[in-house]
Amino acid sequence: MKNLKIAKRVRRLPKGTPLPAPPPLNIAQLIDHTNLRPEATRADIERLCQEARQYKFFSVCVNPIWVSLARQRLAGSGVKVCCVVGFPLGALPPETKAMEARAAIGQGAKEIDMVINVGALKGGDDNLVLRDIRSVVAACGNRSAKCKVILETALLTNDEKARACELAVKARADFVKTSTGFSTGGATVKDVALMSRIVRDKKLGVKASGGIRTLADLLRMVQAGATRIGTSSGIKIVQEAIGLGVSRDGAEH
Repeated sequence: MKNLKIAKRVRRLPKGTPLPAPPPLNIAQLIDHTNLRPEATRADIERLCQEARQYKFFSVCVNPIWVSLARQRLAGSGVKVCCVVGFPLGALPPETKAMEARAAIGQGAKEIDMVINVGALKGGDDNLVLRDIRSVVAACGNRSAKCKVILETALLTNDEKARACELAVKARADFVKTSTGFSTGGATVKDVALMSRIVRDKKLGVKASGGIRTLADLLRMVQAGATRIGTSSGIKIVQEAIGLGVSRDGAEH
């Protein structure tokens, strides 16, 4: 509830107003520290993992090629490895996404962020979307890895977002997620709130990602119902939180 109270205070502030110093939160443990850029190098991923260790983020989120390296660099840290599947378009057969997921889990991924078949959803082929999600959930096998379902909300109507959430619930996914960060828009408060209303009673999490660059951004998403944040601005956010006395993340400096 502390997250909610803090975020409510932030929401009432005009943009640009300095944030007050609310009770401390574990901001870092809300964050999937992310680098999904196609031009990312080995050195970039090693730096991402070093930062995740230092700031004690929940996970690093990387492309499949980097899962094994991330697992090695994060061994013993408690930071999980998250891997994207069917990324960024989602326009792959369910069997291919399942194969990607199994390979990533075999290399050490503990969370899988899969992109749905957006075209199938928009075309009304809910059976294909359900099979798409279920194939990855099955690949995550007995919850050895969590499955997050990326909706790409910027491309969907509210009805389509709702249907996608309902299909994720039916497929027994663990999270729904707003965005890849590679489409026409990222997370919005309205979308997170809509998704949360549908899935929270079913015990699914909501991951907000795309365009979250400040502490105020993060807290507004949490207030709307986000339980995880995907961002490449995690260090900036945590440093801002520590400076304001908001964070009890225990980051090593």
